[in-house]
Amino acid sequence: MKKTLTLFSLSVLFISTISFAQTNIEASDILKAIKAGKTISYSNVTIVGILDFTYMDEALEKLPKKKKNSWFNWNNNGSNGNQIKKLIDVKISFVNCTFRNDVLAYIPDEDSGYTFTASFENDVVFKNCNFERKAMFKYSRFERDSDFSGSVFDDDTTFKYAKFDNKSNFENTSFDEVATFKYAKFRTNVSFSNSIFKDSAIFKYTNFYDGVSFKNTKFEEDLNIKYMKVSGDFNISGMDVAYDIDSKYTKVNGKSFSKYLIDKK
Repeated sequence: MKKTLTLFSLSVLFISTISFAQTNIEASDILKAIKAGKTISYSNVTIVGILDFTYMDEALEKLPKKKKNSWFNWNNNGSNGNQIKKLIDVKISFVNCTFRNDVLAYIPDEDSGYTFTASFENDVVFKNCNFERKAMFKYSRFERDSDFSGSVFDDDTTFKYAKFDNKSNFENTSFDEVATFKYAKFRTNVSFSNSIFKDSAIFKYTNFYDGVSFKNTKFEEDLNIKYMKVSGDFNISGMDVAYDIDSKYTKVNGKSFSKYLIDKK
């Protein structure tokens, strides 16, 4: 009986050790799986290492070198061959995960003079995740559904110029640093309800083609919605902005922001 208990205890210890080891996932292993065409689905794990969806290092090996500080290296719309685009064609799902290092779908590489971006052909889920470092999705295109709800962005993040072709969700998200959605385009209704922006929030030139909800959203600093355009439902009930709102040239269903507020009373 004593021997049996000892073996059982060792088995429990062995299983526990394996489970603990599996809570840390290397970003490089995820990138290898994507390259192999495998669906990515993780929950309750910690991702260690830079998760570079652009595959910049691999792309650099095949690209000609450019002269540093050449004039065309500063073009921000990717013309003249400056922007190198990567399309991720597998489903991506992270639920209750922590990212210890950068998550990058946008890298402006000063050494090479190229800008590397990544877009997503299939569903993308980052639900209830914690981004401890940068989360960069500038120029990314989300062709299918995307879900960032419940996630916390501790460091710099950007969705500038991002395009959301289908359903997208940013409910209950938290942004600790400046959050920018400047020039982003949302084709379907999107919700930022119950989210918290602890630093400035930038929605300048953002287009919402089928409505947006900022219900009970808290902006603890400034809110910039200059030139923002909204078609469809615009829910700002319970929205709280601590400081200034820049709404110059903002249009909500063809009306100015101030006119919209007056008509809603």
